[in-house]
Amino acid sequence: MNTVAAIKYYSIEDYLAAEEKAEFKSEYYSGEVYPMAGSTINHNQIIVNICIIVGIAFKKRDYRVFAGDVKLHIPHTESFTYPDILVIKGQPDYWQNRRDIVCNAIVIIEVLSGSTKDYDRAGKFEIYRGLPGLQDYILVSQDKVHVEHFVKQAPNQWLLTEYSALADVLNIAQLGETLALGDIYDKVDLLHE
Repeated sequence: MNTVAAIKYYSIEDYLAAEEKAEFKSEYYSGEVYPMAGSTINHNQIIVNICIIVGIAFKKRDYRVFAGDVKLHIPHTESFTYPDILVIKGQPDYWQNRRDIVCNAIVIIEVLSGSTKDYDRAGKFEIYRGLPGLQDYILVSQDKVHVEHFVKQAPNQWLLTEYSALADVLNIAQLGETLALGDIYDKVDLLHE
């Protein structure tokens, strides 16, 4: 006898209400809720490194950098995610005046983990591509020196550039900034991940 587990679907209101009381974060996509995996030391170190670099670079510029705890709403799929890092130009565009959910990311950076790398590369990127202002999607491996940088060229057209050496420099033209991989991977222990 084959049995199939029933999938529970949630309304946006139910998801957001549960999220406010939860002890862990979850993402929401088309009525389904997905608990987020825990973070490793390498994962966290990469996020901190990038936030320091970008945060200092944007100190007197009209950009805001958020890490991990700000929800992003993607309207065309009615999804809510927690990007590892997101960059906004100007003021945040809040979803329904909720100051914990934004809608206007121009750069999204995800640090890949073993359990989420396929989803971050395919499923999540497909969702994110529907954001009208998104210009750069950057994936950073935490277990080896490897960065994938997708840059929007035109509607429905993205250019991928890969980097795999500490001497490489990632250019984020939209922001007028560069990120040296040596700085991204500073203090990251690639031998024990």
